[in-house]
Amino acid sequence: MKHFCLIIMFAGISAGNMSWLDNGRIRLGVDLSIGGSVTYLGDVKQNVNLINSHDWGRQVQMSFYSGPNPYIPEGAVVNKGWEQLGWNPIQSGDCFGFKSNILEHTNDGTTLYVKCVPMQWPLKNVPGECTFECWFTLEGRAVIVKSRLNNNRSDKTQYPARDQELPAVYTNGAYHRLMTYTGDAPFTGGQITEIQKRNVKPGEFPWSAWMAAENWAALVDENNFGLGVWNPGVYTFIGGFAGKPGNGGPKDAPTGYIAPLHKDILDWNIQYTYNYVLIVDKLEAIRNYVYEHTEKKDGVSFEFNKDRCHWIYNNGHDSGWPIKDYVQVVIKEDKPFEMFSPPVLLTADPNHLFTVVAAATLQSGGDICQGRLYWKTRQTGDFSSEQSIPVSIPADGKFNTVVCKIGRSQGYENIITGLRFDPFTQCHKGDMVQIRSISIGAVKNTGSKENDQ
Repeated sequence: MKHFCLIIMFAGISAGNMSWLDNGRIRLGVDLSIGGSVTYLGDVKQNVNLINSHDWGRQVQMSFYSGPNPYIPEGAVVNKGWEQLGWNPIQSGDCFGFKSNILEHTNDGTTLYVKCVPMQWPLKNVPGECTFECWFTLEGRAVIVKSRLNNNRSDKTQYPARDQELPAVYTNGAYHRLMTYTGDAPFTGGQITEIQKRNVKPGEFPWSAWMAAENWAALVDENNFGLGVWNPGVYTFIGGFAGKPGNGGPKDAPTGYIAPLHKDILDWNIQYTYNYVLIVDKLEAIRNYVYEHTEKKDGVSFEFNKDRCHWIYNNGHDSGWPIKDYVQVVIKEDKPFEMFSPPVLLTADPNHLFTVVAAATLQSGGDICQGRLYWKTRQTGDFSSEQSIPVSIPADGKFNTVVCKIGRSQGYENIITGLRFDPFTQCHKGDMVQIRSISIGAVKNTGSKENDQ
């Protein structure tokens, strides 16, 4: 591969199709011919690129998923091998080789900004009805990245949630050892786990999925040097290695892969923003960076003042984007409506309280909306009635703060990994709930009215 870093020796330079940031420790290059995806990242002194660009589905780039599935607009040509991905705009280009188009680019030597129209990966030359934006800055041996999807789809259907790559990261063949922490005691220096390379049949994805208890993973070489990916608050990761480990450059097929995942609903008009960090360093230093920059929290809290906080639904929809002050759900069918939190990692505490701030109205005119909170643990792995408590919300149409003493409930123990909230134990068409916040912790929230349960 041609090493542009032999020519570009300082920050804030654009040359040909590349735009660069360099702080004397690491160098970042984005390719303006493929939507501003990251095609170069490495240590300045080593002068070696870590990023794989064998095709336009690799690099470090934004990638999103939604319905319908399959997604084949009238007259479009689809690659049958990728048809199962559905609606899938990506930053670099499509699988037929058509590249994404840059709309804006700035680089002042400190912040590099790109905005593009992505391409639908499975389709031939079909731009996405959306734009992608990325902001890059360097901090020591880390790249701080903010990314945003701006949707403007003609199809206004609220499709079910899908896993979103936040982001998709591909490394070269030398960086084949996939390292992370999967234990029950995050941020205590516990033993790091190596995710083993899977043996798969032809045509199968070689990726593994795991719960990254410290929200990071890294692909490193035999000397434990490589690339870490940290997305604060994200616990579900997928990744692995494809091809022969240990060899290959940016244009070769062997590649490592990491993607932090959130399962999210992508409305037709959503603005979806996420932040992550890329760290070029030794494995121990990558972990130390995460430790030094992680904010310690007691409990979990979800404030629905501007987004869904990655909660998703079964048998229902909310009122759509934008989210302002609360999420609102009106029951359309007499089916159980369920809300699921993103993965969490919470050590159960007998002093914990569950708090929900919500307003409810019932089609029947009843006084109380009877709901239920469920939780799952690393030991049980799923939701059950044995790990649940009743939650009663006054059905007066006003916001009430309901506090439940969850800490001493049967089955509330060990490591809590997810929550499910059913606002109605029996749903009827026309029932409505507006939820402002949900939390578990040792301190009560405040609200218009408090009900201890």
